[in-house]
Amino acid sequence: MSGRKKLILDLDTGIDDALALAYALGSPEVELVGIIASYGNVTLHRAERNARAVLEALGHPEVPVFRGADRALSAEGEFAPSEAVLRIHGSNGLGEQDFCAAADGWCYSAPRDGMAFLARSVDAYGDDLLYVPTGPLTNLAMALVREPRLARALPCVTFMGGALAVPGNVTPCAEANIHNDPEAADVALSLGLRLRMIGLDVTHQAILTRSDTASWRELGTEAGRLYADMTDHYIGTYEQNNPHMGGCALHDPLAVAAAIDPSLVECLRTNLRVDLSGATRGRTVCDPRRLRDAEKNHEVALAVDVPRFLRLFRERVGRALAS
Repeated sequence: MSGRKKLILDLDTGIDDALALAYALGSPEVELVGIIASYGNVTLHRAERNARAVLEALGHPEVPVFRGADRALSAEGEFAPSEAVLRIHGSNGLGEQDFCAAADGWCYSAPRDGMAFLARSVDAYGDDLLYVPTGPLTNLAMALVREPRLARALPCVTFMGGALAVPGNVTPCAEANIHNDPEAADVALSLGLRLRMIGLDVTHQAILTRSDTASWRELGTEAGRLYADMTDHYIGTYEQNNPHMGGCALHDPLAVAAAIDPSLVECLRTNLRVDLSGATRGRTVCDPRRLRDAEKNHEVALAVDVPRFLRLFRERVGRALAS
């Protein structure tokens, strides 16, 4: 044992997932032991391919990628990202950047079960495991339903999703990851699992600018160039849709950072649920049935140390892109 925490990322690999992956690989406190792919920003097949391509570009092809869910729990048909998501992340999920041309030619001899990998990792690493979903919570919900013991065995799960005190980014009430599978999120929130929610309340406070991406180009590496061009695409969509922000939000990287160092955020302890019907479908709210419960299973990040997080982000992503 190296003494480092073991990290599993659950990615619907779009642009901010790729940024989160670089943050993880640049963090000395953790060892990335696997990625579970999911649908969301892209299809499952594209998410798996993107994760492998980004790992290759960052010099870590040894990290295994596992397959997760390809659609929401209640979905009847195949998942396809919306036109809005395609504009934000590009048709390939990585801002139209060709991270690895060979990725399109990779063939997979057999699917590898991401939910089984998560259960094995809980048994192998116990409290030394960090699990960070940055897409829909479908994989987590499926794992909990398949093996109910995980609700107590999993250490605190830090996920990117939800919005408690701010509007959603897909509907006035719903954030994208929760909106993609409200039922799965409600399952995860209802089974006693310890969860830390890194939602729009804090991710919209942490902004990356074009001056940051320019510094990546100056590294003189192919990874630095790819990340700069990819993230400039992302920033460009924010300049059109949210010009007041001055850059792009660092949704998924903040979730990884808060999993590694929870002191970066200040949280409200509560018990959450998800609205499943009507105009508020996908909204994350405090559960009125459990407000007075002595046990509070959930932490909702409402404040973030932005200067410290951005300093860490620049250091760690820069380290991952420089090699």
